Amino acid sequence: MTNIAGNDSTQMLVLTLIFALASLLHGISGLGATLVTTTALASMYPLPHAIVLVIFPSLVVNVMTWLAGGERTIWQNFIYYGRRYWLLALTSLLGSILGAKLLLWVDSAYILLLLAAVIAFYVGSSLLGKQIRLPDTKPMLIAVGFGAGVIGGSTNAMSTILMMYLLSASDDKNTIAKVGNMCYCLGKIAQIIVLREPIMALSSGEWQLIALLSVISIVTLLVGIRLRRYLPQARFRQLILLILIVLGIRVGWQGATALL
Repeated sequence: MTNIAGNDSTQMLVLTLIFALASLLHGISGLGATLVTTTALASMYPLPHAIVLVIFPSLVVNVMTWLAGGERTIWQNFIYYGRRYWLLALTSLLGSILGAKLLLWVDSAYILLLLAAVIAFYVGSSLLGKQIRLPDTKPMLIAVGFGAGVIGGSTNAMSTILMMYLLSASDDKNTIAKVGNMCYCLGKIAQIIVLREPIMALSSGEWQLIALLSVISIVTLLVGIRLRRYLPQARFRQLILLILIVLGIRVGWQGATALL
């Protein structure tokens, strides 16, 4: 594992700014933190290492989203939403296990190209203003859950696929957010289980960096949430899309050149 903590203060400053900006924009617009940080780090480090670095700050953001906007605890949310969406949660968990294993089995160049393709799909559909809705059927639920898990486990881009089904299954924004985050949390747990060896191989300096990035993510996310009522969310969504276009082109180029 590459030593990303080290004594390179410039490198740490760049990482801090990436996580602070992504979490701030996520707090304002409600999306983008995990995808932006993963894509940014994938252009700086080997993809499996980038995924490991993002796991715990992303998990913290997911847990905070679970706790926001309701009286229930994390466990109560799992029980309440799990009764209806348990099959979606299960298939996304199984898909996430396979997706995380792909990080260990498959050349990272192919995964980078997959990440670039998912970003292109996500940005394209957002710019066109079209939300793709899928049939609310059990076979579709299983297919989407497993597919979103594979994408999420290998690239951290689960939401791009999962949202297409959730938007067709429910009109309640709170339900969509809670169920989505339930699947994201399970995906992170799957990554932790599968990637336990590279996680355990992290140095103490790297753990300190992860702790710092987690704290930064929490603080800037809360600031973004507070600013949400005063600022136009649409503008910040556009900014996230612009950032993703630049990062997507970069990781796509990396993946393509690695194969040539």
